[in-house]
Amino acid sequence: MRLPDRSDVCSAAARISDVVLKTPVLSRVSFNESLGFDVIFKCENLQRTGSFKFRGASNAVRRLVESLSAADEPPTVTTHSSGNHGAALALAASQAGLSSIIVVPAGANPLKRAAVERYGGQIVDCGETLADRQASLAEVVERHAAVFLPPYDHADIIAGQGTAAVEFIEEAGGLDEIWVPVGGGGLASGTLLAAGGDTMVRGVEPELADDAYWSMIEGSIQPQKPPLTVADGLRTALGRIPFDIFRQHALSISRVSEEEILAAQALVWQRLKLVVEPSGVVPLAGLLAAARAEPEAYRGGRYGVIFSGGNALLPTA
Repeated sequence: MRLPDRSDVCSAAARISDVVLKTPVLSRVSFNESLGFDVIFKCENLQRTGSFKFRGASNAVRRLVESLSAADEPPTVTTHSSGNHGAALALAASQAGLSSIIVVPAGANPLKRAAVERYGGQIVDCGETLADRQASLAEVVERHAAVFLPPYDHADIIAGQGTAAVEFIEEAGGLDEIWVPVGGGGLASGTLLAAGGDTMVRGVEPELADDAYWSMIEGSIQPQKPPLTVADGLRTALGRIPFDIFRQHALSISRVSEEEILAAQALVWQRLKLVVEPSGVVPLAGLLAAARAEPEAYRGGRYGVIFSGGNALLPTA
């Protein structure tokens, strides 16, 4: 199997340029002065459907439609998702005139579940584990002859996700590192391809969902952990294609605690005035932890952080 490469990411960027938003790249002087180094943010929380996932879904759906002949019946597309990929696929399918069925864990963020339905996706509930998702998905595929477009373990999905980093690098320029969250690995592997070895990419996982961290250490994909982390978008198991790309590029992955994730989210909301979900602030939490451990190593540098999504439940009084 050929792994996707940077040319696939560049092709994806051209293919989806008319539907995805070129999300803002921003930095705050006062925030950077307090840290002693510059942090530049790629705000995929402001992407359509509220996350970077719309990039990969749009690329995969368009590639699927391109492969159809005039005589083919428009297929139904399906996936399993805790929310962001499901909403993204529902919108991408709707734009292409396709139906979508999204397998969603019953305990998923209700904001994300509502988004799936708002964008035209039909929801099928499932349990919380990967095995539960796969069993429900298999039923959908058999019953509806649906085409499965996975959340991350798919070359076209990965290429689409990498377009966020292409934009980031072009606009920000001169970054020492790009920090990204790691769940199934689609965004991180796409970012590695986009960076092409010219910019260091660093992945971050919650300690409660650190299967990718241990996979890199053990040299084989490790089992998914129980879905306990507040970063609900990162509860997924690592995909095979992302893992192979991680190993090819020797991706460094660090881990953060639940307390560090929530502190980073509060910091973003208070100082940057941006709504970013817990999964989206995980890379910032990792960067801040690394800078605390080695302040001199980070002083004066320029570090990119991709805010992967903004579908957060607002705090209640």
